[in-house]
Amino acid sequence: MLSILVLHGPNLNFLGLREPTIYGSITLDQINHGLVVEGQRLQADVTTLQSNHEGMLVDAIQEAFGKHQGLLINAAAYTHTSVAIRDAITAVNLPTVEVHLSNIYRRESFRHHSYIAAVAIGQISGFGADSYRLGLQALVHHLRPVPAEPMVD
Repeated sequence: MLSILVLHGPNLNFLGLREPTIYGSITLDQINHGLVVEGQRLQADVTTLQSNHEGMLVDAIQEAFGKHQGLLINAAAYTHTSVAIRDAITAVNLPTVEVHLSNIYRRESFRHHSYIAAVAIGQISGFGADSYRLGLQALVHHLRPVPAEPMVD
């Protein structure tokens, strides 16, 4: 069975309370539960961790080496500032999908740059909590490709 680590960055523990017009009313616990259920459907074991501390996220990425086959990350504000998280992802060389609840490219200009995007296999943003589910599906599909059916005209 595949093992996927899901990391949530700073302030995501306040989902459901924090700026619901941007982030929605769903809580982090609800997102995590949905990811575990979706992981079971996809035959993937999902482990989740949230931290407001950059070093703890870097430690979790490093500890994923040899333990998990993929990483799903919403680094939140660290997306736009953390070379350390980017370097940790590069160091462990795990397929990584970056996700965001909001469309970071429709927000303030400082949010338009992601240090993670260049080292991720893909990025999904703007679909609220569904960004996580879509990201997990994309990551599992990348790790366990399904043979493509021939296209029919």
